[in-house]
Amino acid sequence: MTTVPGPGDTTRTHADATASNALLRPVRALNAFEDTVQRLLQTIRLGVLHPGDSLPPERELAVQLGVSRDTVREAIKSLADAGYLVSRRGRYGGTFLAEELPTPSAQEIRFSRSDIDDVLRLREILEVGAARMAAGRALTAAERAALRGRLVDVSGAAPEDYRRLDSRLHLAIAEVAGVPSLLPLLAQNRMRLNELLDGIPLLPRNIAHSDQQHQGIVMAILDGDADGAAQTMTAHIGGSASLLHGFLD
Repeated sequence: MTTVPGPGDTTRTHADATASNALLRPVRALNAFEDTVQRLLQTIRLGVLHPGDSLPPERELAVQLGVSRDTVREAIKSLADAGYLVSRRGRYGGTFLAEELPTPSAQEIRFSRSDIDDVLRLREILEVGAARMAAGRALTAAERAALRGRLVDVSGAAPEDYRRLDSRLHLAIAEVAGVPSLLPLLAQNRMRLNELLDGIPLLPRNIAHSDQQHQGIVMAILDGDADGAAQTMTAHIGGSASLLHGFLD
């Protein structure tokens, strides 16, 4: 990064730069914000970026990650709000890694990478399949109304209500998939997922992105577009996975 090496620090600085280049590679377009947050967190949590070090300029990060400067700016703001970064103005200003990083909560410590992977992989199997099955059915008027209602509920929900209303929408999708045994499986997985999600901050940009994806998933289901529903659900799950791995790994 942009640290000034002291005596004997040349090798460490060169290694850090090499690792940084490997981590800050182009992200996936469908989850640009979430992947950008994950990549920045990786440089922090893996020790590539040290307390007090500065991040490269926004324009440089945008080129490295293949995203807009607005996306980089939003990711930096989110991590500053979460206590990982500090922005300073003036001649020697910029964005710096906080001298003291947030202490992992007991919630975070309980989960290993294998725990996280297990929850996320099962979620993909269950929820992508549920979206595809729901879109392939001729839904009743009541089922269509229920989906629309759950979508409206979670769109613009207050932060304290978001996890609960988000869960209700995903469970509603499973319910209209027409496979009765699916719902309890998905509900159990969702409980484990929410335990993970409770260990990371709610990021406004991610919530706005999720709202857009929720809209796309529900509209595809209502239009009978099974491939579109499955693809949008896959992208939606991928965004959550990026944040969980970034914060909890």
